[in-house]
Amino acid sequence: MTVRVVVADDQEIVRTGLTMILDAQPGIEVVGEAADGRRAVDLAHRLRPDVCLFDIRMPDVDGIEATRRLAGPGVVDPLAVVVITTFDLDEYVYAALRAGARGFLLKDAGTALLTQAVQAAAAGDALIAPAVTTRLLSAFAAAGPEAPARQPLDPLTDREEQVLVAVARGRTNTEIAGELHISLSTVKSHLAALMTKLGVRNRVEVAIWAYETGRVRVGLDRPT
Repeated sequence: MTVRVVVADDQEIVRTGLTMILDAQPGIEVVGEAADGRRAVDLAHRLRPDVCLFDIRMPDVDGIEATRRLAGPGVVDPLAVVVITTFDLDEYVYAALRAGARGFLLKDAGTALLTQAVQAAAAGDALIAPAVTTRLLSAFAAAGPEAPARQPLDPLTDREEQVLVAVARGRTNTEIAGELHISLSTVKSHLAALMTKLGVRNRVEVAIWAYETGRVRVGLDRPT
């Protein structure tokens, strides 16, 4: 199955470069390009791509607002959005995650990580650049939630608590399976159960919830 992508960046050379990189990857096809957020949202609504890859700083409608319109909490049928930017600033990350982004990358991430982020988003997963994951989630929690963290619809099992903490520490599904000595399919089942119980849509939101509720303490439970 081919992953269909819409790329939005106000710099033509960057947009062209991202398109060339993605089109060169097996199983990925760029189906639309936009130079501003408003055009990107229109394209996404019309084309319904598997993944939207948005820059943050764009004219008219920026990447954060474009993400919110396509993947925000009030969107009935959200699209997968990966935000990519030159600027490693906490406020951008907070805003992107709150807006519903399923990934966050810096433009120097490299081809492999860019490809992984797009594929993960298409599969319903999420990926944040490893260089910023620890600081982002820790600082996010230290800043405090916008509202009290919602409690799970049903109590978490011991195993779900273990998976929750592992996700918050930035572990991949494969790493979690190895650490907990369970199968990859079992990890996915626990993660799906967690998302249902917590009322969230992806592992980024799972990680944020873990920090907001104190399951992972800022500065102590850092990813390795």
